Amino acid sequence: MATARALGCLLRLDRRCRCLRVPPQSRALAALVPGVTRVDDKTDFLEKLHYRKHPGILKLPHVRLPQALANAAQLLLLESAIPNVEKQVQTLTNYLWSRHLPVESAELQRRAMHLEKKIRDTQDLPQTEERLHGAVLHALRRTTYHWQELSYSEGLSLVYMAARLDGGFAAVSRAFHEIRTRIPEFQPQTLMDFGSGSGSVTWAAHSIWGQSLREYVCVDSSAAMLGLAEKLLKGGSESGEPYVPGVFFRQFLPVSPKVQFDVVVSAFSLSELPSKDARAKVVQTLWRKTSNFLVLVETGTKAGHCLLMEARDLVLKSLLE
Repeated sequence: MATARALGCLLRLDRRCRCLRVPPQSRALAALVPGVTRVDDKTDFLEKLHYRKHPGILKLPHVRLPQALANAAQLLLLESAIPNVEKQVQTLTNYLWSRHLPVESAELQRRAMHLEKKIRDTQDLPQTEERLHGAVLHALRRTTYHWQELSYSEGLSLVYMAARLDGGFAAVSRAFHEIRTRIPEFQPQTLMDFGSGSGSVTWAAHSIWGQSLREYVCVDSSAAMLGLAEKLLKGGSESGEPYVPGVFFRQFLPVSPKVQFDVVVSAFSLSELPSKDARAKVVQTLWRKTSNFLVLVETGTKAGHCLLMEARDLVLKSLLE
C-alpha cells in the first residue's frame, strides 16, 4: 500500500473563461471551494467546523501500485547486482527528505560580505587580502548548505525507483483524483511529464484516464532514468510489449510553442533545478505547454512547500498580466 507523503499543488487553467472577464483568482477560489464566493482571512465559512470538514478536502481511497508495475520493479531489483540495496534506499530517502534549496548567488554574496565585515571587526591585527579571502571561504563552507545536482546512473536510478516509486505514484494519483472528482467530464488525450524519472506519473494517469489518453510524453535529462521507465512499461525487459501504449521518451522539452498537452505534470523535479531563475523558466515553460491543467508535486517539507508557493505565485502573476 502506498501512502501519499507528498504535498501536491493543483493549478487549474480554464482557457474558455477568459472571455467572461472574471478575475483569475476568483475562478481559482470558486473551483477549489464550490459554493463559496469569498474566501479571505475574515470569512468564517467553516462556521467552527473541524478542518477535516473543509469543503476543499477530498478523500482518496487507499491506492496500490498496479500489479504489472510492482512485478516489473521487483524483477529489476532482483536482477540487479546492487550491494546493500536496502541501506542505499534508506540513505537516498533520508537525503531527499532533508534536502534544502540551493543558495542563490546574491544571497551567497551577501553572506560573504557579512562574514568579511565580521572578521575585520573581531580581529585586531590587519590581514592580507589573501588570508581574509581564505577565512571568508572557510566560514562560508561551514555555514552554507552545499546543494549538489544528482546525476542518475543505472544503479542510482534503481535505488531511486525503490525509494520513491510507490510514494510518487500515490501523490500524483491524489492530484489526478481531485481533477476527476471535480470535473468528471474532463477526458484528456495528451499528457507531458517533466522530470519523469521512473515513470510513476504515466502509470497513475493511465489508471485514471487510460480510456482517453492517447499520448504520454516523458521528459527527463537522465538517459538511465528513461531506460528504466521504459523497462518498467515492458514488464522489466527491453523487448516486451509496453503495458501502456503511446508513451514517448525525450531528454528535452518540446521546442515548438504550438505543442501543448491537456495535462502537464512536474513531480519532484523543481527541487532538482539549481537556481530560482532556472525554476522560473521551467514553470513558465510548463504553464505555456498546458491547455488545461498544470500539476506540481514536491515533498512535504519546508523546502518543498517553498517551491510550490514560488511556482504558484509565478503562475498567478502571469494570469494577472
